[in-house]
Amino acid sequence: MSTPTDLPSGLVTFVFTDIEGSTRLAQLLGPGYRPVLREHRRLLRRTLASTEGAELLTEGDSFFIAFSDAAAALTACLTAQLALTGHDWPSPESAPRVRMGLHTGYAEPRDGEYASPEVHRAARVAAAAHGGQVLCSAATARHADPLPVGASLLDLGLHRLRGFDDRERLFQLVAPGLERQFPRPRTADAVAHNLPTQVTTFIGRQAERAELDRLMRQHRLVTVLGAGGAGKTRLAVELAACVVESYPDGLWFVDIATVTDPGLVAFAVAAVLGLRPEPGRPMVDTLVEYATDRRMLIVLDTCDAQPAASAELISRLLAGGGGVRVLATSRESFGLPGEVVWRIPPLSVDPRPDGAQSDAVALLLDRTVAARGGRQPHPAEEADLWRVVQRLDGLPLAIELAAARLRVLSAGQLAERLDDVLGTLDAGRDDPTPTPTEGDWSGNQEDTVDLVAAATGASPPTPATRAVRRSAAERHLTMQATVTWSYRTLGPRAARLLRWLSVFAGPVDLATVQWLLDDDPLDPLSVLVDKSMLLAEPSAAGSTYRMLDPIRAYAARRLAEAGEERTARDRHVAWSTHALERAHLGPDGRPVTLSLYALDPLAGELRAALRWCATGGSARAGLRLAGGLDQWWRERGLAREGRLWLFRLYGRIAETGEVIPEAELAAAYHLHSLHAGADGELAEELRFSQRAEAAARQAGEAGLLARVLAGRAAPLVDMGQFVEAERVCREVIDWAHEQGVMGDALFAVFSLAELLWQRGALDEAAELLGAARPIEAARPVERGRRSVDMLLGMVALARGDLVAAHEHLLVALRSRLSHGFHGRACDTVDAIAVRCAAGGDALTAARLFGAAQATRASMRCTPGIHDAYWSQRQAEVRERLGDGAFDAAYEEGSELSLEEAAALALRVEHPDLAADSTRFTTPAPPVAP
Repeated sequence: MSTPTDLPSGLVTFVFTDIEGSTRLAQLLGPGYRPVLREHRRLLRRTLASTEGAELLTEGDSFFIAFSDAAAALTACLTAQLALTGHDWPSPESAPRVRMGLHTGYAEPRDGEYASPEVHRAARVAAAAHGGQVLCSAATARHADPLPVGASLLDLGLHRLRGFDDRERLFQLVAPGLERQFPRPRTADAVAHNLPTQVTTFIGRQAERAELDRLMRQHRLVTVLGAGGAGKTRLAVELAACVVESYPDGLWFVDIATVTDPGLVAFAVAAVLGLRPEPGRPMVDTLVEYATDRRMLIVLDTCDAQPAASAELISRLLAGGGGVRVLATSRESFGLPGEVVWRIPPLSVDPRPDGAQSDAVALLLDRTVAARGGRQPHPAEEADLWRVVQRLDGLPLAIELAAARLRVLSAGQLAERLDDVLGTLDAGRDDPTPTPTEGDWSGNQEDTVDLVAAATGASPPTPATRAVRRSAAERHLTMQATVTWSYRTLGPRAARLLRWLSVFAGPVDLATVQWLLDDDPLDPLSVLVDKSMLLAEPSAAGSTYRMLDPIRAYAARRLAEAGEERTARDRHVAWSTHALERAHLGPDGRPVTLSLYALDPLAGELRAALRWCATGGSARAGLRLAGGLDQWWRERGLAREGRLWLFRLYGRIAETGEVIPEAELAAAYHLHSLHAGADGELAEELRFSQRAEAAARQAGEAGLLARVLAGRAAPLVDMGQFVEAERVCREVIDWAHEQGVMGDALFAVFSLAELLWQRGALDEAAELLGAARPIEAARPVERGRRSVDMLLGMVALARGDLVAAHEHLLVALRSRLSHGFHGRACDTVDAIAVRCAAGGDALTAARLFGAAQATRASMRCTPGIHDAYWSQRQAEVRERLGDGAFDAAYEEGSELSLEEAAALALRVEHPDLAADSTRFTTPAPPVAP
């Protein structure tokens, strides 16, 4: 065994061991514990003596050993465990159960010890093990080659080690003579999952949960079918929470109801798994590759929102990896091979055989107590509560709505009203069929389903069969009837408001409702809140109003039946356009510096408006919305989504023949080209750049043509044709100057400045940028990006002027972050990292490089023309620090959010404050000749 003075450096494998339950063992053995401890130490030292391990610390029952070779470390641990297992201990109870943990990382010894986070990670790996078990990290598994003869490593999945924010993949050493079966590793949390936290108690469903659990263990695809509001989602989440331990690679919940387009289903799943798109590769291929060797459960909720896309994705996932299982909820099956369809029944209504309350009554009681501020219903109401749940057929959502009404009604009054509605309004009629809408487009899911089918697990019976089995009142106990009861009690103004609010994707405020109706909405709004058709959510900024999805679906049907859908959705598109315009204006109506944060809350509504424009409305209006979202899409890493919407709008134009002015087409093609470039699709970028130029020349608008021509340089830069790109930029700038539209040619100015900086023409670049500063400052859409300061900072770095670089770059970073330009802020963080390296602070530089790259990767932003420059500077910092220190600092930075990275960058000391600054020192007098 090596002495502590011969400590390995570079790539080091650290081993920690200790006796599991040593305190308990000492208490059990009493005086006999000391000989056992001595023998344990002797065996470990004897088995490790023939290795290259260096023993750093032995304290109590613990060993800390460092190896220069990961394979040797694993072999030593295996030998030690076999020696401990085969030793003749005084009694079986006295045999110590030793746990061992290994981790490999870059570290350098200092003064006979290691000060590295890799040591702490190794200690946490050991702490996760059980007695008799050998665990190692993924780094050790990767470098342990070859493994001991007959040994293998068992993947235990991702785990969060205590004290670490990231998740570590752990492996168990498996070999003849070693115990194999152990409980889950002792890590800081359970298996990774993102199950939604429930705010209400789960009532009943014990038999259903057990049956569904059995099916999930036997089959890889189980689809839970049932009526809207039958409790599919809640049951799926509750079941998943009980089996989370069975899936070492995680359990992931994806709400398909939030996906507005079939093409985005795979992206929604990828976002939950932390995957990002790859240029030129379908997202589903990335998903399949990720899932191939993993054991995980994916819960896909409300798949009927996008049935075809969900079915295709499920089929690919199941075919790609044997460890993947899917639990789906939907109102229709997928018809896939191997699919097990399980229909969820309503809650039981009749009392249990032991006399206990039924699940439906228990749910209504629980929710009624909450609705009434904790007050229990009067005992005399029990019979009426049973009447209510019977009439509602035990449907959970209907019971929830009924409990909300019990705030103002007694159970008897509610039961009487239900009788009234079914007997007076619906007796003898089937539920009306909605009037087909133009293009068969529906903006929301329809939740009008038959509860009889849900209750029996069969196809919905015919009206004749239902007439035999149920009375006239019973045959209309559907979700449609429940919501119809509330709807038909509304006055004309409240009913119209409900219908029109269904076009909104999320909560709305009072001003929005007023704008929608062009009238004072307070009275009808109060009626809808009182009748639980809308949920009021008060806040300091003012109340917002939210509609439950089943009610939204019902209201959307009524909107179509009333012949108001086109008018209401066009009004919603107009509101969305107005909201985009307001984001560019201050309280006084004058233009202000654009902040992309103002667009974040509008994203859901703008997507809903775009969907209508692309399927049933005006594509021209959709192109205007897309233009307003241009920078937001790119700066949030959503360029691919922007391209997808544009393609949808082009298809709508082809379908309807709508005439789009050439100027508007040119603007759309131009932003499409920019999005394709940001997404790494160079051929598409060039194609739409050429289309934009052709359309702009047709339009004949000088400012538009200047913007489009300025964009011609982008694909040339992306293809590495820098000389041609510089020529194009100069031509555009000269032409724009002649036409008096220099403001529209700023993109060409900035592109030319970058090209000049790249080839070292720093004086010309600085002069060009100095002339562009007043132009940028006069354009509210541009000035928040502070491109002039960013590029002047780059010029200053190239000149070695750290003072100027520091001042320009910090101004650019503050502005970009405060106005929501996240993609550009990454570039500025990289530039400040270069400034730190030039100023001698290599550790901060490495952290900032790591933070910028992590954020850029998460948003799928490309570094553009600066890519090679950042890489070269990073290599210089790595060489200065050494691999171990650089990797540690880089990894530390990668854990920072963009805001945290910016805060770190903004705390960098001004060069003039440095102890060795010479900027303000008095120069020495010249020496006389």
